[in-house]
Amino acid sequence: MSKPETGPETGVDAETVRKIARLSRLHVEEERLVPLADELNGILGWIEQLGEVDVAGVEPMTSAVDMKAPLRADAITDGNKRDDVLANAPRSDSGFYVVPRSVE
Repeated sequence: MSKPETGPETGVDAETVRKIARLSRLHVEEERLVPLADELNGILGWIEQLGEVDVAGVEPMTSAVDMKAPLRADAITDGNKRDDVLANAPRSDSGFYVVPRSVE
């Protein structure tokens, strides 16, 4: 398989990788941007190949094992487990999780 060219007309370019990294709050070294763009373009190429597979007449499946899903009553309930769930929290206050501020 030949190495894909990077550029906006062919898929992901280095600038797009930079933007994705910034949005993901990931630090990516400048010299890694083009190789990462090449890798992402390769992955996108494989995904495009999946679109070429003829699946006419193939029933969709949710599992490789044929089994019935267990059903439960469709009743609204809060579960009454708040204290049990909050027992796992590093910090809680008045029945809520306390998390660090993420936006200044």
